[in-house]
Amino acid sequence: MPKKQSESLEEKLDRLIAAVSRLAPREAPPTDFEAADCFVWAADPGFLEPVHRVNRVDIGLIRGVDRVRDILVDNTERFAAGLPANNVLLWGARGMGKSSLVKAVHSTINVERKGSEALKLIEIHREDIDTLPKLMGILKTAPHRFILFCDDLSFDHDDTSYKSLKAALEGGVEGRPANVIFYATSNRRHLLPRDMIDNERSTAINPSEAVEEKVSLSDRFGLWLGFHKCSQDEYLDMIDGYIRYHGLQIEPDVLRADALEWATTRGSRSGRVAWQFTQDLAGRLGQTLKD
Repeated sequence: MPKKQSESLEEKLDRLIAAVSRLAPREAPPTDFEAADCFVWAADPGFLEPVHRVNRVDIGLIRGVDRVRDILVDNTERFAAGLPANNVLLWGARGMGKSSLVKAVHSTINVERKGSEALKLIEIHREDIDTLPKLMGILKTAPHRFILFCDDLSFDHDDTSYKSLKAALEGGVEGRPANVIFYATSNRRHLLPRDMIDNERSTAINPSEAVEEKVSLSDRFGLWLGFHKCSQDEYLDMIDGYIRYHGLQIEPDVLRADALEWATTRGSRSGRVAWQFTQDLAGRLGQTLKD
């Protein structure tokens, strides 16, 4: 058998370089802000992935939150026009359309501003909050205005990433870029669990300072928009809106009885429950829903 030739120094170096290259962090591709109006922040390697088909509903289908809807629309319109506007925390009952409203308002504003510079919506995941400074560094020089959106934002025990959010929103030497605003949804008004705040109050040397450090995070949001559980009439109105929008054919009395029974079995009434009922009803009727 022929002897296996010894590996040359050049070949060894090539293998070493290839191995090191595989270990190196991925290079972030350049972001094309014209590719879409919505993006998702991919923290590793650090680029904005365009979303061409956004999961959202028409703003007219979001019922029972008329007052907060109008406030959010007004704030977003001002921001899109280059006027002063506030960071917004949408907090409260589950399933009442907090995240749906943010996406619907964004779409509505862009339709109204057709022909003007599009407002961009960027979703950042809760676990990537500590990369906000990196993201803002990319956005601050871009020729667009951006809504940074974090759905279901909250912090648990021993989680210190809320400090990064505080600094990114208002603190730091540079502060928040003028072309960026932050919208977040949460079930908690103060973004932190109540027992965590109470524990700080009971164990700290200076309770008021310890609690203020954590509660002050929500103070970085100039607007707090509260979402509360809906009444039976509001729940039925939500369903009626979905039925008419999607053209489902069912007798009103049957619809009301079925809708109330659905809410009873779920143990709650909300926009999410109304939508889930609508999907179930359409399936039972053998009818399709609009995209």
